[in-house]
Amino acid sequence: MKRIGVLYGMENTFPMALVDRINARGHADVVAESLITGAFRMDRPCGYDVIIDRISHDIPFYRAYLKNAVLHGTKVINNPFWWSADDKFFNYALGAQMGVAVPKTVMLPHHSHPPSTTVQSMRNLMYPLNWQEVYDYIGFPAFMKPHLGGGWRNVYKVNSPEELLAAYNQTGDLGMVLQECIDFTDYYRCYVIGRKKVHVMAYDPRLPHEQRYVTEADPTRSPLYSRIVEDALKLCRALGYDMNTVEFAVRDGIPYAIDYLNPAPDADRHSVGEANFEWILNAMADLAIQTAESGAAPQTEYHWGRYLAGDSR
Repeated sequence: MKRIGVLYGMENTFPMALVDRINARGHADVVAESLITGAFRMDRPCGYDVIIDRISHDIPFYRAYLKNAVLHGTKVINNPFWWSADDKFFNYALGAQMGVAVPKTVMLPHHSHPPSTTVQSMRNLMYPLNWQEVYDYIGFPAFMKPHLGGGWRNVYKVNSPEELLAAYNQTGDLGMVLQECIDFTDYYRCYVIGRKKVHVMAYDPRLPHEQRYVTEADPTRSPLYSRIVEDALKLCRALGYDMNTVEFAVRDGIPYAIDYLNPAPDADRHSVGEANFEWILNAMADLAIQTAESGAAPQTEYHWGRYLAGDSR
């Protein structure tokens, strides 16, 4: 019997609905359940063939559990090794090199010293920073946001050097990126599952969270639909994510990839709407079952780069 575990936190609608959907498929050799663990030993497998991870980005204990599970042959969606290494700034740099349209972006030094560091630790850092060079490249208005994290936490829209510096002074030891503002006419959020399936949703980040999915729109009628699907697949295949969302802001007929570090994407029935919820349930159930039934070869080497490529064989 192949066991699929779903690891989650505060979510209410998606995790158990996914468990039920997988079990309702009637595969005699596959069963899904909520994952349960306590303290775990390094020399024992976790007992799951597949784990769907929705929470380890917030709980280091779970991330350690998942890495150990991979070492013992479990397939984890998403790859915890790559997820641990990834960040938004690298995402943008990679997207640009791949030919995907991305906003101009700069990585800023920490405003305050990271824990356990001092002025001596920062001797390689230019001071004062050449802010004018940053302003000239990015322009205003601009967005400043953490290079790690999500949920629109610690995101600032700034319209001038004075507003930027005032916001920067509030960021503490967070790593922040500054990015040109894309004044968009259309905006799309795409579920990308298994690096094969893409579901494009009209989305408006300016609205309250529960109203952002524009369910009455039909993105397939957009002349940019094919390019958006192609770029979303290109990014997720390069990054190795099997569950992700990619967001595009359209300016002057060009879809700019705004955010694509969402390996535990919003899948709440009440915010995404019933049709989108059904799509993600079915796509994730398909992926989980296919992954479980494909099996996993024994681990033969532990070069970290193999995990970055999503290859646990």
